[in-house]
Amino acid sequence: MKSGKFITVEGSEGVGKSTNINHILQRLAQQGIEVVQTREPGGTPLGEEVRELLLDHRHTGMSEDAELLLMFSARAEHLVQVILPALTAGKWVLCDRFTDASHAYQGSGRGIDHERIRVLEQWVQKGLQPDFTLLLDIDPEIGLQRAGKRGALDRFEKEEIAFFHRVRQGYLDRANQFPGRFHKVDAGQPLVQVQDAIDQHLLPYIKHHLNHE
Repeated sequence: MKSGKFITVEGSEGVGKSTNINHILQRLAQQGIEVVQTREPGGTPLGEEVRELLLDHRHTGMSEDAELLLMFSARAEHLVQVILPALTAGKWVLCDRFTDASHAYQGSGRGIDHERIRVLEQWVQKGLQPDFTLLLDIDPEIGLQRAGKRGALDRFEKEEIAFFHRVRQGYLDRANQFPGRFHKVDAGQPLVQVQDAIDQHLLPYIKHHLNHE
């Protein structure tokens, strides 16, 4: 039975996940919370190798099913090796993307039936869901411009703009489907405003759970 809290940060390219994850880490540390920071795909030696396969241009044209199954194979290892042990030990887990990304990218983006994704989700996660999901939302054109300034684009970032519009809509659909878990922030604002908005969602959540431990 898990006792820690599982926080995920979602969003498409260029939303500033790395910068804002560091901000969230600072907020959690200020409250004396022990945090395990991780990411998907990745988070384990096996997962990081799978990540390289998924992002590498050598595999452009990878079948949609292969892409989805690689995501969940990395996730299965991630859960067993990192996420579940940390939660069981009472630590909080802060993860850069999780299964909502599979629904947004492989489901809405690639067009894979969401029910097929849900079957894998139940098999691998056995009912585990994040406790708190922060969705950093941005217009795809702006996000891709930002991503391009970081350096060379990976296999996903080279997709056509229509793909990212579908991904964004997939995320918004998930947020509407799970309003109690999702907290949406406009990531197109200046960084100070983005982080103020994150605090408005996150700090009450932290305080509520610390007061009930």
